[in-house]
Amino acid sequence: MGDLSAAVIPIFLALAGAAMCFSKKPLFDAFKEGVREGVGSCVGLFPTLLGLLVCISMFQASGAADWLASLLSSVLSSVGIPPELTPLLLVRPVSGSASTALASELLEKYGADSFVGRCLSVILGSSDTMLYVVAVYLGSVGVKKSRHTIPAAAVTMLFCVLVSCLIVRWYWG
Repeated sequence: MGDLSAAVIPIFLALAGAAMCFSKKPLFDAFKEGVREGVGSCVGLFPTLLGLLVCISMFQASGAADWLASLLSSVLSSVGIPPELTPLLLVRPVSGSASTALASELLEKYGADSFVGRCLSVILGSSDTMLYVVAVYLGSVGVKKSRHTIPAAAVTMLFCVLVSCLIVRWYWG
């Protein structure tokens, strides 16, 4: 099985090369055009992504994330969300890698079979980095004003978090 999986990419590349050699269509020209468009998309998205990463870093480094987490923990626990997840819920909408690191720490501390671990797992499996997705999607089509996109995405994410914790409580008691 290991030999077959190691050979999949070379086989695919060989078949693609053979298709380009024996085709009557200018496939290599189409390939070059696709690469040109891909590079153009990357160049167009770069300023948006760079600005997003700088803002995320400044938010975390300023201590605002920790302050907001301490402020929100009692409110979240009153609606059934474990207060231990507050830092994760603040970071998840803006940074996938930071939320993965926080999730790893929480799973080590509380365990995967705890209520916190289960809620955390369902939340990570049913959510995405909201600001990154909005920036990429709107930036790729040239939308400059997001209007109601970010507030709607934030409400949707809060709803998903509430439902995730409710499902975990209902399923595992």
